[in-house]
Amino acid sequence: MKEASAFFDQLNQEYLAVHKAKETLFWSTYMGTSDDHAGFTAAEKRYKQFVADEARLTAVRRHLEAVDAASDGPQKRALQHGLRGWRQFFECNVVENAEARQLADELIEMESDLFARRKRLTLTHIDESGQRVPASLSTASANLLANPAGEARRSSHQALLDLESWVLENGFLDLVKLRNRFARAMGAETFFDFKVVKEEALTSTALFAILDDFEVRTRDAQTRAYDLLRRRWGADALEPHNLRFAIGGDVSRQFDPYLPFAQSLRRWVLSFRRLGIDFRGATLTLDLLDRKGKYENGFMHGPQPCYFAGETWHSAVINFTSLARPDQVGSGALGLNTLFHEGGHAAHFANITQNAPCFSQEFPPTSMAYAETQSMFCDSLIGDADWLKTYACSTAGETVSDALIQAKLEATQPFRAYGERSILAVPYFERALYRLSDAQLTIDKVRALARRTEKQILGLAVSPRPLLAIPHLLNQESACAYHGYLLAQMAVHQTRAYLTKKLGYLSDNPAVGPLLSHHYWAPGNSVGHHDTIRSLTGQAFSAEALAAECNRSVAEAWQEAQAKIEGLAERGAAAKAPPPLNANVRVVHGEEVIADNGASDEKMFTDFEAWIVSHYPVGTVAAEQ
Repeated sequence: MKEASAFFDQLNQEYLAVHKAKETLFWSTYMGTSDDHAGFTAAEKRYKQFVADEARLTAVRRHLEAVDAASDGPQKRALQHGLRGWRQFFECNVVENAEARQLADELIEMESDLFARRKRLTLTHIDESGQRVPASLSTASANLLANPAGEARRSSHQALLDLESWVLENGFLDLVKLRNRFARAMGAETFFDFKVVKEEALTSTALFAILDDFEVRTRDAQTRAYDLLRRRWGADALEPHNLRFAIGGDVSRQFDPYLPFAQSLRRWVLSFRRLGIDFRGATLTLDLLDRKGKYENGFMHGPQPCYFAGETWHSAVINFTSLARPDQVGSGALGLNTLFHEGGHAAHFANITQNAPCFSQEFPPTSMAYAETQSMFCDSLIGDADWLKTYACSTAGETVSDALIQAKLEATQPFRAYGERSILAVPYFERALYRLSDAQLTIDKVRALARRTEKQILGLAVSPRPLLAIPHLLNQESACAYHGYLLAQMAVHQTRAYLTKKLGYLSDNPAVGPLLSHHYWAPGNSVGHHDTIRSLTGQAFSAEALAAECNRSVAEAWQEAQAKIEGLAERGAAAKAPPPLNANVRVVHGEEVIADNGASDEKMFTDFEAWIVSHYPVGTVAAEQ
């Protein structure tokens, strides 16, 4: 067992070295602070070669057999647990034949080239001032939501269609063909089938049994919402550049003064602290603002996975990003949502308390649905009426009114089904895409497939967010995994329903963080996603709570919101000085450090707010919560 223990310790260190090298270069190239794409590609290859190394899997199995035969005791059980984790890790990732290994390397090269060329692409649209300016995915999304000028919104949607055309014309279809060749070399029919098994331990048939059921449960709610929209705004409301604005654009503009982005850092930290979330000494680097050359989607990656080496705790090092434009209407709310979402990921990956880093990294065998459940639970809180009454505050110190919260529900609740079905459309498209033969993978056929899928699932000729403009499709890690978001939403609402029944309320409840940490976060991927749900709720995973949310009436949603507001008044103000996050936080803008909490959270808040106001002088600082 001594030999196995030495092997286990060495394996942990070897993995950390290749993981950190890859993640360091991932961050710098995706943040646009480095153009070392060749270096990142090489580091990515070394990582892929490590995790796909059949010899390491063989060695893990051999040492595990020796440990299994040893006398029972705490040391044996700990070593068994760790080696079983590594066995699961390598069995999920090992590429067992030379052809597949060669194709995997080709995929890395092709994706790296596509990513580098995508970074050089500049899209444009018309902003609030009527000027044509560069458009990122984030600013285009905010413009579609909140710009009252129809032609400006049309320009944003056209930018997304231009991106879709660029994707189709610049190698994506060749990437699909190569991914399918790789999947067939791995014994799967298509890359979609391969990824579903790898990511979620589900067959495509089992996955679509869940998705088809949800599609049926929410179809009528979407149809009713469209009928309502036509009555309110006319048939033009369903045009792709009008839909998001017609759903909630006016109320989003009314909310905008209460959600200034300068206050988002303060609100995120205080909210998480009051939830009892402890980051266990993690180091967090946050890059929160939009800029040219930066990857156009929020994400969290952890260069240093956390784990216990015996009794010694190795805390996580985590990077996460959002794409806020504080001078754009609607961007404050979108940036805040991303901050809570990626901050939820960070809380999860800072609290995995197993004895090897294989349990606490974000790639398979870590389920995407499991990981997204944690982040989407956290971002769900900022839509709750009691959270809004506590934190949504204007620069003049005015708290958002009950009437505006009610108006928001009236505008958005009928469209909950549409929102979830916008996620649902992606796996329907990707499954069909990867079923096409190489001869069928033409620009016209794939674009037509995207439009048919949008019509089938969304009932629209073109989606406000065209399917091929979604960045997840271009990256091997996130391709054919988008259904994880919907599975996570199902788990989120099941979790919310259980915790609300158990605790009475969620926002600023100090019992929430410890419960999530114990049942969801601590096990890492040593426990399956559905098992974590059962551990907390005592129930099997179910889509019922999300389907019920999609089918709720406005009156029912408002009644629940009123109960939350009344409950907030009954329990009084949240603690002004809750326990600290127990994290070392740096906020950066590229290579510039904007603020950190080395002295105190308060100094970090004020430094961040001052920097935002100096760079986006539009009155973005609100009263302290």
